[in-house]
Amino acid sequence: MKSEQHLAWNEPGRLDTAAAWLLALLWILPLAYAVWTAFHPTEYATRFALAAPLTLDNFRRAWEAAPFARYFLNTALLVAMILAAQLVLATLAAYAFARFTFPGRGLAFSLVLVQLMITPDLLLVENYRTMSQLGTVDTLLAIGLPYFASAFAIFLLRQTFMGIPKELDEAARVEGAGPLQVLWRVYVPLAKPVYTAFALVSVSFHWNNFLWPLIVTNSVNARPLTVGLQVFSSVDQGVDWSVITAATLMTAAPLLVAFLLFQRQFVQSFMRAGIK
Repeated sequence: MKSEQHLAWNEPGRLDTAAAWLLALLWILPLAYAVWTAFHPTEYATRFALAAPLTLDNFRRAWEAAPFARYFLNTALLVAMILAAQLVLATLAAYAFARFTFPGRGLAFSLVLVQLMITPDLLLVENYRTMSQLGTVDTLLAIGLPYFASAFAIFLLRQTFMGIPKELDEAARVEGAGPLQVLWRVYVPLAKPVYTAFALVSVSFHWNNFLWPLIVTNSVNARPLTVGLQVFSSVDQGVDWSVITAATLMTAAPLLVAFLLFQRQFVQSFMRAGIK
């Protein structure tokens, strides 16, 4: 009997479920602490009490301490600008790699793959020099320009386009469609799940990106939300955890709400796109 129970517990399905619950618990604990701290007075930030009074004052103080409206606008514009540029450039590049034959195609695609192995942090100095020479430092363009060409998007779309039957190209060309019309009317609609999956990755990454925006911006006019959170951590004044967790929740709220509302579409998009 014990051996049967032991074997049943070691079934892959149960082990996977237990691991998933453990990871979910590890993920939810910091979020639960942030929610508790944000909705309670500062004196309850480091101790738990069931009778602790609820308050929204921390959110009011956080909103007044920094120009959050400007930060939200900057972040939304930045994310939209980067995503639009990535989708346009990656679509054209992936279509060329998948369906056109030209000298150096293999070498060019190999260089694209090499970019996947280079972390953005290694290019901070050179990117800053480039932005300085272009005169775009302390602008949204300076934050987004190094990310306009996405090697990951090119690779993902190229693999998707190569899986589309060439007979569809021929049928569209018989109808008089040109290369760009074939791309727009045939390839793009069939790759919608991949576009959705990549959009989720891109928006999440650039909404939370911190180091490069911190380096290349100097004023409120160009700072996104992640950099704006610095105002709440001061060595001289100390850190008010209730306020900083309230500010952090306001920063993360759009992504959390979007995930909760569209989690089924998120999972389906990743499954159809083959992203693991």
